[in-house]
Amino acid sequence: MNLRLLFFASLREVTGAGELEWPWVEEGGSVALLLDQLYTRFPRLREWDAVLLVAADCEYVGREALLRPGQEVAVMPPVQGG
Repeated sequence: MNLRLLFFASLREVTGAGELEWPWVEEGGSVALLLDQLYTRFPRLREWDAVLLVAADCEYVGREALLRPGQEVAVMPPVQGG
């Protein structure tokens, strides 16, 4: 099964997509593992590493959080407002 990945704002330009299906056969693989995989495919994304926000099924999660196949995972730059 796959994860449904969503990229927001500047990260759409970095990845070339707003949404991707990502193979995820790892039962219990972490957000950190997913990010490592994404950095391999999209090296420029690593430049955002220190500030990336990740949400799984609409809830913010840390890098230690485990992901399940079928989840929707949003990868976002920091939110800035005025």
